[in-house]
Amino acid sequence: MVNKQKNIKNSILLLLYKAQGRTVSGVSLSNELEVSRVAIWKHISALKKDGFEIESNAKGYVLKGHEDLLLPFCFDTELRDRIFHFQHLDSTMNKAKILAKQDVPHSSVVIAENQTAGRGRLNRQWFSSKGGLWFTLILKPDIPPVLAYIYNFAAGLSLARTIKGMFNLDVSVKWPNDLLLEGKKLCGLLSEMETQGDMIEFVNIGIGLNVNNDPVQHEANAVSLKQILGKKISRKTILQNFMDDFSLMIKNPDCRKIITEWKKHTSTIGTLVRVETLKDFHEGMAVDVDETGALIIEEDKHGKQKRIIYGDCFHQ
Repeated sequence: MVNKQKNIKNSILLLLYKAQGRTVSGVSLSNELEVSRVAIWKHISALKKDGFEIESNAKGYVLKGHEDLLLPFCFDTELRDRIFHFQHLDSTMNKAKILAKQDVPHSSVVIAENQTAGRGRLNRQWFSSKGGLWFTLILKPDIPPVLAYIYNFAAGLSLARTIKGMFNLDVSVKWPNDLLLEGKKLCGLLSEMETQGDMIEFVNIGIGLNVNNDPVQHEANAVSLKQILGKKISRKTILQNFMDDFSLMIKNPDCRKIITEWKKHTSTIGTLVRVETLKDFHEGMAVDVDETGALIIEEDKHGKQKRIIYGDCFHQ
């Protein structure tokens, strides 16, 4: 019964989505789905409670913001079977870990409209207010764990290129993989990996992109695309374009090429940085990122260098 109710809800959303902002009568929904108009009204009410913007009027129902809906049927046929959309989750990373152990395909995407326990680097809380793009990539590459780092760099690079290409904004990547815009945090990335024997079982990359939300109330040095551009942005178009670019980049990943291209888009190299780990910190001038993705910093005026493989990086 639960699945049947869910299917009716999805069918209602699909019909309203296909109307592209036009009113759909309760009668036509009732006839199409072969349920009563009362049942349609109840499902519409439930969808509203779930957070879908459906406007009721004398002629029927209108789905508001249809151009930004992130349900599977909104994406092209190549991507839609890999989209797992949820209105509410504690964390897309937690859900992705469960799905990754199941038979979901490589390069699947777990999306949540709202997260109650989003996570950042070093176990920091990630605030996920409405309007942001909160998702986790599930990757199942046939490679040894030592090469997993390249997928993190590829994701950050691909998203930076996508936003630059769409909006002509000077987005930069900050080591290890955050995105900055006008020196403020636009996006955070977090990865988790599990192995089986000497090969990767999965790599999950969580991405939180500030799109139409206001992140400043939780993080003063953060910014959203809407705040910069002064208008609402289609999260769906960003995700579709990103997945198109990212999928091509990781089809046959060239580690050297990806790192070289990543360095062209970074604002970390040439900047004084402080890198914090759970137990320590390092300060100095960031001078390079090597082929393994490690950050190289000069810790003193004599040119003494330190190779850092992980940590949370802050530009000074």
